[in-house]
Amino acid sequence: MEIRRLTLDDHDQTTALGREAFGSLPPGTPAPARPTTEPTDRRVWGAFRDGRLLGRVAAYPFASFFGGASVPTSGIASVAVAAEERGGGLLGELFAAMLEEAAGLGEVVSTLYPTANGIYRSLGYELVGSYDVASVPTAELARVRPPTATRTRRATVADVPAVRALYAAWAAEQDGPLTRTGPAFAEGDEEVLGEHDAVTLAVDADDRVVGYAAWDRGHGYDAGASITVQDLLATTLDGYRALWSMFATFSSVTGRVRVRTSGQDPARLVLGTSTWDLVERHPYMLRVCDVVGALDARRVAVPGLAAEVGFAVAGDRFGSTDGAYRLALGDGPGRCTRTSAGDDVATFTPQGLAMLYAGAQSCGNLRLTSHLTGPRTHDHVLDAALGGRPFHVRDYF
Repeated sequence: MEIRRLTLDDHDQTTALGREAFGSLPPGTPAPARPTTEPTDRRVWGAFRDGRLLGRVAAYPFASFFGGASVPTSGIASVAVAAEERGGGLLGELFAAMLEEAAGLGEVVSTLYPTANGIYRSLGYELVGSYDVASVPTAELARVRPPTATRTRRATVADVPAVRALYAAWAAEQDGPLTRTGPAFAEGDEEVLGEHDAVTLAVDADDRVVGYAAWDRGHGYDAGASITVQDLLATTLDGYRALWSMFATFSSVTGRVRVRTSGQDPARLVLGTSTWDLVERHPYMLRVCDVVGALDARRVAVPGLAAEVGFAVAGDRFGSTDGAYRLALGDGPGRCTRTSAGDDVATFTPQGLAMLYAGAQSCGNLRLTSHLTGPRTHDHVLDAALGGRPFHVRDYF
């Protein structure tokens, strides 16, 4: 088996493998143009035998917010394995090469949207959240209380910096959202606006942006029609009221508004009914690839608490995270270091560490599921250091 980065010469084989894994394009969809340069927004690895491509995996150089800090992230996508090769360990070899490269680039955590949870769980990933689509009847939006000091207007290119800033401010208060920076995301302000049919702003009396909705109108003008909202974010309840009220004006020509969402979305707090139907759910998994780097990157701190927390990780298929660690908390950001083995310390599985890092599960729940064993001395410290923020994602890749 040859494991290597793909090149332009592999285009025909990777296209055929993608069609086998994910199906053909819808009828009438034009085939994508043949690339003439190597991609800069992703790194694609392939497994070959006798020159035939048997599997591939792509890694995107993202960054995610955790604990209010930007954490370098390897976002995994486009995973495909030839039908006859599935279950034979090929994916493990591909991930070993891909994760080694990611570590060299400083990507300390890795995330993906699985189609089969068990496959990726065996590679050290675990479920920490989901990217969902909720459907709300447009007619029911008329029950939203009108805004008191906020109005809506269409965004222009000059407003894009404010839109970016609002997203960043919202994302920094969560665990999980991508920073939307780097080569995989639009750089130009005009390009940002061009990604959607419209971007509607919620602005206060001084014309300051307090919310925005990026949306696409969709097809039709009857009860079966729907509007799709990529982002519905605000920094005030009045901002949410203004945006929902704008969508309510479509009630005579669209039956539903489909909102891309996750977790306990604060956008629901102003709705007048409980109707919020999840019509799509895409589970999200995370792996901690570099324990020291991941904890240091998120600048772990518990105000007013000083502690030395020893812990260990065991059971990593790739062995890269197995070992003993010490997390020193005090004034300023905590520091994590590797230590010698032998201490009687709490021990995480790779999956358990992923869930705790994302704040998806408490130490107590990890113990109930055998993802954490050993002394309970510092469970409350770890919960305080890594928990407490809602988990959200807003980008599917």
